[in-house]
Amino acid sequence: MASSLGLQRALYRQQRRDLQGLLSGASAAFRRYEARYRRATAGSGERLTRAEVFERALAHDVVLVGDYHTLPQAQAEFLALADFASSQPRPVVLALELCEAGRQRALDGWLAGRVSDAGLLGNLGPPWSGERGLWPSFRPILELARARKLKVIGIDSHPVKGPSLVQRDRLAGELIARAARADERPLVLALMGQFHLAPAHLPRETRRALGPGGRVLTVMQNAEGPYWRLAAQGQASTEAIAWNDAQLCLFNASPVACQQSFLDYLEAEAGDVQLQADNLEARFRALAQGLARILGVKPTAALDALAVLTPETVDRFEKTVGRGRFSKAEARQLLAHVGSRESAWIPRANLVWLASRSLSHAAEEATHVVRHLACGEAMVRPRLRSEAFFARIYEEALGFFGSRLLNPTRPCPSLAEWSERFHSRRGRERDTAAFVLALSASLPEGPSALRALVPTGGLAQFHAVSHAVGYLIGEQLSVAWEAGRIPRSRVTAWFHDPLGDAVSGVCALASAARPAPRRRAA
Repeated sequence: MASSLGLQRALYRQQRRDLQGLLSGASAAFRRYEARYRRATAGSGERLTRAEVFERALAHDVVLVGDYHTLPQAQAEFLALADFASSQPRPVVLALELCEAGRQRALDGWLAGRVSDAGLLGNLGPPWSGERGLWPSFRPILELARARKLKVIGIDSHPVKGPSLVQRDRLAGELIARAARADERPLVLALMGQFHLAPAHLPRETRRALGPGGRVLTVMQNAEGPYWRLAAQGQASTEAIAWNDAQLCLFNASPVACQQSFLDYLEAEAGDVQLQADNLEARFRALAQGLARILGVKPTAALDALAVLTPETVDRFEKTVGRGRFSKAEARQLLAHVGSRESAWIPRANLVWLASRSLSHAAEEATHVVRHLACGEAMVRPRLRSEAFFARIYEEALGFFGSRLLNPTRPCPSLAEWSERFHSRRGRERDTAAFVLALSASLPEGPSALRALVPTGGLAQFHAVSHAVGYLIGEQLSVAWEAGRIPRSRVTAWFHDPLGDAVSGVCALASAARPAPRRRAA
């Protein structure tokens, strides 16, 4: 099996492609801006400890700290630095991209206790507020400021329809310098998006505004180039490096974890939340135990030994999968699956791979675990292609149904959306949509009609079609369950069913999910 570092890099490359697809509308100016950052952070540096970085910060007038907005560790690191610096005699000012300069009054009001959280967030707007808002990770920073009576200034200007990145850097630099020139000569700690910290960006503007003699330190977080170089040398536990006296970098998360936090933010489904990373295995087991109680399944000792891995812990994947004694071909399939960013339940290794910490995805995999607890090895026994196809539809349907028990608003692509894909797409995507529509229309006709519709293409089409049809049935089951049309005893029976005839099992689920026909008035 590939080394854990190789697996991390493969997952990183796939996630980077996914992010590029999601952010394909980025302007040429933004791409140049990003490129300057990447060139500035590509090299190696002298290894430091976290404590040494904090001590060096005290010797400067301004410390610019790079932020990865969706990564809680990034805000926690800034909080720790602010806590350390504000325990020293010198006054400290916090300068935050969190707040636009024009909304300073609301920020001051919150710090003084005159404005509520809701009032402040109403002024800040997205991405800080809202269902997927980043406020929970930033609130402790402001709480520290309020407790220690630290001055906090907003340094951003409207990032969407307002000034360019260069203009934003110039304004932020001027505001930071103005705070640093105050009579009490405070230490200004600024938290700004990481790309802003390339030497030619915010650091240059801050030095220009501060004037000769101004001492400015840049502290990046989790720069990718040096991280991979250190990891290849067996030094992934390095806490920090110094590229030079004015440019340092702290490490508190891998590039994969940073990417994943952003992907989770971008791809979050309606009503979804993120499971906390700390004690994740215990949280997942509790999730599975709760679902088992709802579904009438008795947990076994295997649940206590269950391993749960995510992109943040992908370095443990190789060792954990080794418990399953997979062949080389099977191991290659598992690695390819991890690279596809799809979650998976791997019974032979008693392992759950969560491609994200989404509650919906975790609940779906927990449902697969509960299903395996109920029916044992019958769930994963070898089958001929046709039977394997319908068995996968069955398992996908139960998995989506289980996820809906915890997130009733979890969306599912409708038949109308699949119809739109059929008419607007080409090639493999159009073929997939055609199979989904044909299978859905044939479900009421029974097993013989369905057996004629097994995809003959490759594994990707096999999985895409069975996944989509299973989700559609699972969504219908959820609606029927909520309407009280399906008794718990029937659901329990479905989970214990060894599925001797998979296509008949799929027909049974689909039949139970269909609404009863309305009776005509006499």
